[in-house]
Amino acid sequence: MIKLKTILSTAVIAFALSARAQVPSKPNIIFIYTDDQRFDALSVVQQEQGEKARFPWFSTPNLDRLAHEGVRFRNAFVINSLCSPSRSTLLNSRYNHLNGIANNHTGLSDTTVTYATELRKAGYATAFFGKWHMGNETGKRPGFDYSASFVGQGKYFDCPIEINGIAQPSQGWVDDVSTTNAINYIRENKNKTFLVTLAFKSGHGPFQPPVRHQETYAKVKLTDPGNEAAVFPYKGQIETGRPNNNNANAAQVKGGSWTANNEQRIRGYFGALKGVDENVGRILKTLDSLKLDENTVIIFSSDNGFFFGEHGLGDKRAAYEESIRIPLLVRYPARFPKGKKIDKIVLNLDAAPSLLDLAGVAAPKSFQGKSWVPLIEDKAKDWRTSFLYEYFYERNNQTPTIKAIRTEKSKLILYPGEEGWSELYDLSSDPSESKNLFNTKEGEKLKTQLQGELTKREQAVGYTNPDYADPRPLDENGKYVRPKREVVP
Repeated sequence: MIKLKTILSTAVIAFALSARAQVPSKPNIIFIYTDDQRFDALSVVQQEQGEKARFPWFSTPNLDRLAHEGVRFRNAFVINSLCSPSRSTLLNSRYNHLNGIANNHTGLSDTTVTYATELRKAGYATAFFGKWHMGNETGKRPGFDYSASFVGQGKYFDCPIEINGIAQPSQGWVDDVSTTNAINYIRENKNKTFLVTLAFKSGHGPFQPPVRHQETYAKVKLTDPGNEAAVFPYKGQIETGRPNNNNANAAQVKGGSWTANNEQRIRGYFGALKGVDENVGRILKTLDSLKLDENTVIIFSSDNGFFFGEHGLGDKRAAYEESIRIPLLVRYPARFPKGKKIDKIVLNLDAAPSLLDLAGVAAPKSFQGKSWVPLIEDKAKDWRTSFLYEYFYERNNQTPTIKAIRTEKSKLILYPGEEGWSELYDLSSDPSESKNLFNTKEGEKLKTQLQGELTKREQAVGYTNPDYADPRPLDENGKYVRPKREVVP
């Protein structure tokens, strides 16, 4: 009898140890990000804006669920509002003047230290799904055990998917396909501690929503932004005139309201993001069904924002709010509070160190960002109150090199080589950036203050115009060569 009790006791202990071994000691991490999603392209933000909301008809119940069940950062920004540069920064927490990516056509050569490589070392099963877009790189995504990704921009429908680098056909809307692949991976690795990065193609142009949402916003009332007449100083420079170039939409303002000329683009953009919201819902449902929801961190963000007529623009790149601000939602039921809102400045530079912090892994010395986990837990000290924004001229795009400083209440934008284009805004009284104070007596004190802050930030991050940036079209006096082009009437 005693022997039987001993056997049973040993079996119970063994079973308990086995069960404990299957419970991750560290959280699973799902990092989801979209393309070109404005900070206000969430219904929770539209509701918060009330009468000032421009897209009150847009509904994102699943993303709102993340906000209500987790943390919403209301002042999240990118340090360079362009796809490849931003995506490289998400990986390696480095400014683009240092990490080798200053444009959309260069591959990411240094992939030795990223959040994926460090989590992999820490025992995570790592997988990447969807849009990689560092130039037109092919092959298995570096740092990840598994990848199901596509080359460059891919396409919205029936996009070839490279499974660990080997191209295979797919059927359907690309973000549905990527989500299905990610869900299958989660199910197959539910007993492991995993990192899943799911990078959507939406809402990048040409703004093709899934069939189910091609008419969803066909009849909603669209409104102009209100500051489309606040013309940016390099208006003649940015108008390239190339067919289907997003920047060319700036020229259309002169002939009438921006919205009237771009209705289809806006409707398609939000239709695609509606599909994204549904796919986030599929991920949430999968976690619930597998009982992985409590110990899984979900981070949702975007690689940059987008203009829909603000300052007469229809692209990104420029240092105005609609371009540099992004959504950032974090849900971790086992550890983080519900419904918390944080207004401190956080950056895409902070993504990689935050992911490592969540896993209890020290950030490499090469990382330039800071983990936002202490902000969530009210343990942060000496948090940033400003940041440097940079953009470098790209061939085939006429947006000039930009250098800016953004503080909690103000912004200074400079265009190296074109001092006459400089801009200064008091965001506390002018959130739409409609009144340039740079050459006014009213702005003298603020300008001096921000010029000093910009110098400090440049020195802190080692700012330079890198050799790998495209050479800028300059004349003999070092000024931008402005293309001759007639504005579309």
